[in-house]
Amino acid sequence: TYMRGGTSPAMKKVRGGGRSKVTNETQKTWRGHAEDEGVSIKPAATLGNVAVPADVKVPVVDTRESVQEGECSVRLLSLMRNAEAFDRERLGYRFVKRAFDIAFSACVIAAAIVPSAVLCAAIAVESPGCPLYRQRRVGRIGADGRPREFTMWKFRSMVKGADQMKDALLAENEVEGPMFKMRDDPRVTRIGRFIRRHSIDEFPQFLNVFMGDMSVVGPRPPLPREVAQYDEWAMQRLAVKPGLTGPWQVGGRSDVDFDDMVRLDLGYIARRGVMTDLKLILQTVAVVFTGKGAA
Repeated sequence: TYMRGGTSPAMKKVRGGGRSKVTNETQKTWRGHAEDEGVSIKPAATLGNVAVPADVKVPVVDTRESVQEGECSVRLLSLMRNAEAFDRERLGYRFVKRAFDIAFSACVIAAAIVPSAVLCAAIAVESPGCPLYRQRRVGRIGADGRPREFTMWKFRSMVKGADQMKDALLAENEVEGPMFKMRDDPRVTRIGRFIRRHSIDEFPQFLNVFMGDMSVVGPRPPLPREVAQYDEWAMQRLAVKPGLTGPWQVGGRSDVDFDDMVRLDLGYIARRGVMTDLKLILQTVAVVFTGKGAA
């Protein structure tokens, strides 16, 4: 099965010279100062000509192969707990990060009330139904070892009943691993294509940030059925609070497969800090305007 595999077919294609939309700026972000943070980046794992973390020694193990070569008796959550314990020691950074999340999300919510009302009306006119879409997502693993779920909000970009239509489209999935991405998804409305391209559909998640379910920057929250397919290596990305944006969003979005997304997330967890978060936010603004890498 996939979760016991090594390198995905998509990754092999990229290594062979396939097109990648990961930017040079992303390369600078994840290679710069890596040594100071205990992160070793090897050129063996690349997206086009851009290196991604291939061997993060502390506090995360960042290759599936290194996990598989370890002791088989190790519990599924053990590596994730190591990364989680490392993060809990950073009290100053966590305090600043939460204060920023509250202040920034409050400003965005206040500024977006009127435009959001107009967009909701347009969505309802094109496709009858509630203009807001809610979905259960996994935040992080709790102390009891169980995934903490929360309700994540979006502007609805698909026709009503899109979830029930998904099973019929699984064969068209364009991403390796426990994710579903389809560039020409027939469920997406005309307005939906525009707001998805520019990530406007994600704006209601600032409510999740304000309430503390998410952070502005962090790994994207997965679906419960996706987490059920995670192995020990992938489970490490649940060691921290999920985010509205992160390295995956600025590093290619739908042009990046599952393994590469996990590598980027674990690289972020190992060396995240105030300056890294601010750089990712600025890079996200550029991606929102250009729509680069959107499905």
